[in-house]
Order: sequence, then C-alpha cells, then structure tokens
Amino acid sequence: MRDSWTKIKEAIERDIEDGVLMPGARLPTEPELQDLYATGRHSVRRALTELAREGSLSIEQGRGTFVLPRPRIEYAIGRRTRLRKNLGAQGIDVAGEALGSDLVPATGDVAEALQLPIGSDVVVTHRLTRADGVPVSFGRLFHDVARFPDFPERRCVLGSVSAVYRSYGVDDYLRGATTVYARPAKTEEVQRLRQHPDMPVMIVRAVDTLPDGTPIAFSKVVWSATRVRFTFDLDEE
Repeated sequence: MRDSWTKIKEAIERDIEDGVLMPGARLPTEPELQDLYATGRHSVRRALTELAREGSLSIEQGRGTFVLPRPRIEYAIGRRTRLRKNLGAQGIDVAGEALGSDLVPATGDVAEALQLPIGSDVVVTHRLTRADGVPVSFGRLFHDVARFPDFPERRCVLGSVSAVYRSYGVDDYLRGATTVYARPAKTEEVQRLRQHPDMPVMIVRAVDTLPDGTPIAFSKVVWSATRVRFTFDLDEE
C-alpha cells in the first residue's frame, strides 16, 4: 500500500502536467492541503519537499509554495557549442545577466587551460543565464587580459560571445575540451539557481580554442541538474 505522501505527490504532479496548476501558481496552504487530501501535516510536507527536490515546486519562507516553470533544455555539446543556438532552436527565450567582472591572477587550472604562466593577469566575467525566466546556470569565463583587455565591457555592449570575439578579429572558435560532473549544490548555488538545497548541480568546465588549437577561453559553469540534459555531438563538423 502506498504512503499518503506519495499519493499527494502524484496528485499534485498530475495537476501540474494537466495544466490545472500553471507555472507561478500558488498552492493551497499546508492546512488546506491537509483538509483536501484528508491526511496529516507530515504527509503534506513530505510530498511538497520531494516535489521541491525534483524542481517542480519552490517553497518560499513567508510567501508560500509555488509551481516552478521547468524549461526542458537539451544542450548539445560539440565542436561549435553555442548557448543561444542550443536553446534558441528549442524555442526557449535565453537571457543573460552580467554579475560583474574581476582582474585576477591565474590559478593553476586557469593557467593550464589558457597555457599561461601561473599568476598571469586574467579577466573573469561572472554571468547568470535564464531560460524562459528561470535561472538555469551561472558561472565564470576567463580570458587572457593581454589578448582580451576589455572583454566584459564589450560583452555588455555586443551581447553574445561570438560577437565579442569578432570584434577582436576572431571569426571562428571551437570547443577544445569539456568536462562534466555532478555534485551537491553549495549555498550560493542554491540561492542563485532558486532550487531546493537537496537538488544537485552539474559542473561544466570547458576550454574554447581557435581552429589551430590555441586556447582563448576557460569556463566554469554551474547548471541546475534537473533543468538540463547534456548530449555530446561527436559527429559535428
């Protein structure tokens, strides 16, 4: 026999799938849900917590519980990986938000990726990406400041990375290497991505290069694991 919380969870999931509960909708209060499902507080809380962990609901202290939009993102990683091309082709509205930039000395992994001496000046750009208004990733993009001295400023003006590179005379660039792994989310990541603390994140570390293999960028991006599925396009030219 199924537990009461499982039945409640499945009923709410059906309402979300059938459009009875639309994205942004506020669920009834816990006492109202107890009356609705003729069950106790523990079962209601367990069902809501599990749905929040899966990314279906957002439990906001003092405000209530809301249905989260869940853009179904298919992100293909290939030789010419482009964020807007990936998401735009799926009809997803992509919006980026600049979170600032810094001039920092290159640590070991950054220096190795960009083939620079450790301690060399690099400019790091911090950015948050939303898909259909929902935060899906945020991360850092590193460039050699000697080659791309005002990259963050040009990004704010020109918008896309490709457009910025063209302003530097770089007409084409490729994905040189990509590493993907999962881990528990840190506090800042939970807040940035507006997700449940128990939801994992996917870390994507990547190096972009010129066609001749010269590295031009190193990125570390944190993705909400329940909002994206990565595929590797090995046949892409």
